[in-house]
Amino acid sequence: MRNRYLDLLRAAAILRVVVYHLFGWPWLSILLPAMGIMFALAGSLTAASLDKRSAGKVVTSRLRRLLPPLWLLGVLAVPFMIYQGWAAQDGGESPWSWKLGLWILPVGDPPGSIAGIDAWEPLWYIRAYLWFVVLSPLMYLAYKKTGWFAVATPLVVLAVLDRTGFSLPFGRADSAMWDFVTYGACWVAGFAHHDGRLFRLRAGVAYPLVAVLGAAALYWLHGHGADSGYDLNELPEAQALWSVAFVILALRWRPDMTWLTYVRPLDRTVTLLNGRAVTIYLWHNIAIAAIWPVLTVLALDDLSGGMEGPVELAMTLLLTGVAVLAFGWAEDLAARRKPRLWPTAPATDRGGPPRQEAAPMRQGAAPTPQGAAPVPEGAAPIPQGAAPALVAAPPDAGRAHPDVAGDGYEDEPTLSIGIGTPEQRRPVEDHDGPLDRYGPVHDPGPGLHTEEEPEVTWFSQPEKH
Repeated sequence: MRNRYLDLLRAAAILRVVVYHLFGWPWLSILLPAMGIMFALAGSLTAASLDKRSAGKVVTSRLRRLLPPLWLLGVLAVPFMIYQGWAAQDGGESPWSWKLGLWILPVGDPPGSIAGIDAWEPLWYIRAYLWFVVLSPLMYLAYKKTGWFAVATPLVVLAVLDRTGFSLPFGRADSAMWDFVTYGACWVAGFAHHDGRLFRLRAGVAYPLVAVLGAAALYWLHGHGADSGYDLNELPEAQALWSVAFVILALRWRPDMTWLTYVRPLDRTVTLLNGRAVTIYLWHNIAIAAIWPVLTVLALDDLSGGMEGPVELAMTLLLTGVAVLAFGWAEDLAARRKPRLWPTAPATDRGGPPRQEAAPMRQGAAPTPQGAAPVPEGAAPIPQGAAPALVAAPPDAGRAHPDVAGDGYEDEPTLSIGIGTPEQRRPVEDHDGPLDRYGPVHDPGPGLHTEEEPEVTWFSQPEKH
């Protein structure tokens, strides 16, 4: 089953990104460090993939799911920017260079015109995600060898860069380096979430660590953030510390999410936001830029009485919804599933057999114990006093796999994620991609955390008994 807490956390992060880009409120970066959360969750699912498949298949699969929505944006945005005079603009970059190929494989930030900044400015996230995916096989190997030291390494490198003033000679490469070390700790913390190390970290260590990291981030923000309005997004050092502190705190929490199934509108909204995360991220800035032109065309641009904020928010959601309807199908095609306009319900698998109904019970047959397979009509009766055999059907027999978050393990029927050995983990529905559903869904519960639990150290893997 899906971990709906992580789905809810991801949905909240996506909405925070949209609202922040609309209003620019600096305090939102402190309330919810959305990018750090999304990188951590993506790191968790990347680790899950690497445990199940070869590194080459994982990287190829994730890039295949990441790039088609970007290509669709590029096919529309690049010709429009050229038509609007990109080649003749004063300053900026020319469209007639090799850099245009970065719209196909964004190892660096794709270029764009000054007027089209809303289309290409958010693409730093796609570039950063691509590099995290490509380097994850090495990063995950380092994490399994060094444990928590691998989580701390990006923060150490960030401190060295800050103290030495080191920079790379090309602007795109330098930006990529800074984003990598800013969010690298969050990505590797996602590894710790996947294998349970984060959950097993003792509260007496975790909460003081969170307090120290958070205090250091706020101290840095207080000393360097006046010019930016105390916005974490303008200070990589503070952003890195605050984000990893928030990730440690948020991903250790495992609340009961049963209540979400009873709040149907919210449940469907969470499903939609997870199912169209890439589309929303790529198109919401364009939607924001289109608000006032659309209102002007509709002769609704004369607003007063404090209505601008609510109208802008409503128009952002409306226009982003239009983009989801128009372009969200690219995520489905990238996932090799049937395109859907408005995915508020789980999708079926890709051509799998329908769920089979249980065979009818033979009249007069004795009821079977809980967990035993029912006796089909026509089968031999179970002798009185004999213990009926428990027949375990394959977990995937006749079952359609929901895939609602825009990414999936399309070549794997199930994925074991959780704490303990593979035999102790239960399969969960497949899901994989840029902004992922993540992490251990198996909560062992307090009763299973006994004094025999393996000790977690800072620089090694848990000791196996």
